[in-house]
Amino acid sequence: MLLEVDAIHSYYGDSHILFDVSLKIDAGEIVCLLGRNGAGKSTTMKSIIGLVPPRKGSILFRGRQCVGLKPYRIARLGIGFVPDDRRVFADLTVGENLDIVVRKDTPNGSWNKDAVYDFFPALRKIDGRRAGFLSGGEQQMLTIGRALMTNPDLLLLDEPTEGLAPLVVALLAERIVMLKERGLTVLLAEQNQKVALDISDRVYLIDNGAVRFSGTVEALRRQPEVLKSTLSI
Repeated sequence: MLLEVDAIHSYYGDSHILFDVSLKIDAGEIVCLLGRNGAGKSTTMKSIIGLVPPRKGSILFRGRQCVGLKPYRIARLGIGFVPDDRRVFADLTVGENLDIVVRKDTPNGSWNKDAVYDFFPALRKIDGRRAGFLSGGEQQMLTIGRALMTNPDLLLLDEPTEGLAPLVVALLAERIVMLKERGLTVLLAEQNQKVALDISDRVYLIDNGAVRFSGTVEALRRQPEVLKSTLSI
């Protein structure tokens, strides 16, 4: 098991957002956290990476306790994070956005700038363009590429397809599957049911800050009433 989140409770100030959330991820899986906007998906991601530390519960990565660690220390353990708002460095070029996150403790990692450009060829063509002038799809590719530059073992993708054109969504879905084929483990937070279920091995349905279903994609497809009640489809 690569990641084990056990009964976490997370808050924004006095607002209780996550209630007893638990999930497990084995190495080599794509696991989806599926739910409506505001269900608690992003808070779960931020709790794992340490931006919203849980007040109760446990988060183990390769058996090591992450609760209480600073986000940069959690990242150094091997977790990459792609936030839902992308957060590119708008005044830096595409190439500079990638260079700025290189980890000196992984000099022999498989992901470097050339590898990212091979993975997302469109970025190579705009290496010298400032990130603030990129389209939404280009910014999302850059943000994923920037996370890959840290050579993570687990990649957290928070709403990667939100607001993007269908062709870009299809490209990103294809690339996420390719990441799994290259040995990465992915936790994907999504509202897009079709994309999420098409590429994931297992799924957790979250609603109002609590997990309502966990199991394989096939098991969920056999329970359409669960999808309907949780996602209002």
